[in-house]
Amino acid sequence: MRRTETGSGASSLYDQVTSRIIAELEAGRLPWVQPWDGAGASAGLPRNAGTGRCYSGINVLILWSAVIGGGYGSQAWLTYRQAEALGGHVRKGEQGTTICYADRFTPRVEIDRALEMGEAARQIAFLKRFTVFHVDQCEGLPDELPGIVAPLPERTIVPRAEALIEACGADFRIGGDRAFYAPDADFVAVPFPQLYRVPIDFYRTAFHELGHWTGHASRLGRDLSGRFGDAFYAREELVAEMTSAFVCAELSIQPSVRHSDYIGAWLQVLREDHRAIFRAASAASKAADYLLAFRQACGR
Repeated sequence: MRRTETGSGASSLYDQVTSRIIAELEAGRLPWVQPWDGAGASAGLPRNAGTGRCYSGINVLILWSAVIGGGYGSQAWLTYRQAEALGGHVRKGEQGTTICYADRFTPRVEIDRALEMGEAARQIAFLKRFTVFHVDQCEGLPDELPGIVAPLPERTIVPRAEALIEACGADFRIGGDRAFYAPDADFVAVPFPQLYRVPIDFYRTAFHELGHWTGHASRLGRDLSGRFGDAFYAREELVAEMTSAFVCAELSIQPSVRHSDYIGAWLQVLREDHRAIFRAASAASKAADYLLAFRQACGR
């Protein structure tokens, strides 16, 4: 089932999702840092169980929340028709989870008008709503599906993270007492691993700063001009925080919050713009994809 929405319908969806995330932040919980210890599923990016393709953007947050709320045993999802195509079916009485797809299109009448006036055609933004079901809500599915990924053994987590950091080619400097990304000099700095109270935080921090690194003009070209305390800075920190969460989840490292003191600034941004979390999640997915693409170079 799907529905295309523009105008007030799309605004309603933006409002619904943003209101839910604001409520989570006000309660001191971060939607991109889920309590995996109490869940049946291990950390990982949500995937389509039929194609193996990861969901992205705001849908990661929506589906992570649904996995925790439903107590599901994996990160695998299907549409109603996909379940049937695989020889199974959605169990009677199960409620699906609504996700969305945002894009733009140019109506034919606008193309004709632009040609006649010698102007650039204007595009119209739209959202499509899709309903998906977790594989635990289905019956009769094959035992093996592309989207169900076995969690990594604990001993392989650090080597994978190390290999990815090396493969991305960033000027990655270890030392000092601060973690930061320097846009002008284009380097990342993080303290020595032994200085972290929780050793795995070294990697969570590294991928946060590498999230900023992806925004350089020579890479994904985000606006990195913000200064501490302004909205641009808060937005970029939100992108980097989610980038770290997405990359860590894909490496089976449980995400955590590194900058909880920014929650107030994030709340202000979300309250002023109901599309901000969609934009930040989309940018974070692009940044995570950029980093994770280097796995091919390190063969992992």
